[in-house]
Amino acid sequence: MRSDTDADAVVRRLREGMVGGVLSFPLTSFGDDGGLDVEAYRVYLAAQLAGGPDTTGPGAVFPACGTGEFFSLDEDEYREVVRATVEVADGRLPVVAGIGYGWAQALRFARIAEEAGADALLVLPHYLVGAPQDGLVEQLRRIAAGTRLPLIAYQRGQVAFTAGSLRRIAEIPTVIGLKDGHSDLDRLQRLTLAAPDGFLFFNGASTAEIQARAYATVGVPAYSSAVHAFAPEIAGAFFAALRADDEATLTQLLRDFYVPLVELRDRVPGYAVSLVKAAARLRGLPVGLVRAPLTDPGEADLAELEAVLDAGLALVGAPRRRPTD
Repeated sequence: MRSDTDADAVVRRLREGMVGGVLSFPLTSFGDDGGLDVEAYRVYLAAQLAGGPDTTGPGAVFPACGTGEFFSLDEDEYREVVRATVEVADGRLPVVAGIGYGWAQALRFARIAEEAGADALLVLPHYLVGAPQDGLVEQLRRIAAGTRLPLIAYQRGQVAFTAGSLRRIAEIPTVIGLKDGHSDLDRLQRLTLAAPDGFLFFNGASTAEIQARAYATVGVPAYSSAVHAFAPEIAGAFFAALRADDEATLTQLLRDFYVPLVELRDRVPGYAVSLVKAAARLRGLPVGLVRAPLTDPGEADLAELEAVLDAGLALVGAPRRRPTD
């Protein structure tokens, strides 16, 4: 059993949050000149985190991760984003900041996030190279040795843990969970069975709602929602229907909104982020454009996105314009 540490407190808060809402991965706001617009980000984030008559608030917020274009932020921008998130969240829900690259650079971001007040860190897949299992484990050990913050490993792309490696990283006192982006349910089931009691698992598939029911069957009901970044009303409706086993609502949302969105997303590399940002702009949210190497959708894809978005909003009775004040 783990001792009662800061990591345990974060686990408790995350577990409580996972029961009550989706995991929110906010966009990062850029201005017309491409620079970080932290004030616009504050406005946007406050709108996303607010519960109301049409949506519940998220269970946790993960700034500066994949959807937040971590890979395009310098260290000063990263500091501003994490600090702003901590201030806007104001202790209402856990703040889990993204870190990445090799362990040395990841630690630089980890220390910035720690100083900015983050509660935990999501260790994004390392850059470029494949690595053996010993190297994946050592990466997390090195990061854990340099920060007091709890860590959630993220397997995606070239990072894929075996059950044996999962047992090894779970022995690191501050490694508290694993986010999965591979959607290999056979492998994931083996990992959940290998994990100690209390270890957290998250569904991190692209547009995770598509596979939410499948992930739940192997003991991973919690999921991240890119849709929450632009339509928390839709994300909240799906989450509520999933928890209520409302198959009719789930089927309608999947058929008429999520599947068309995924088909459009899969059309162009990088649309997993740039379409989300374009949808947020369609709703009047101050997020700006994506940074290269991502590209914004062209007119035809934007028109198709607009139709898909309007269909989803109509299903849940939400207006196109999302208030930001």
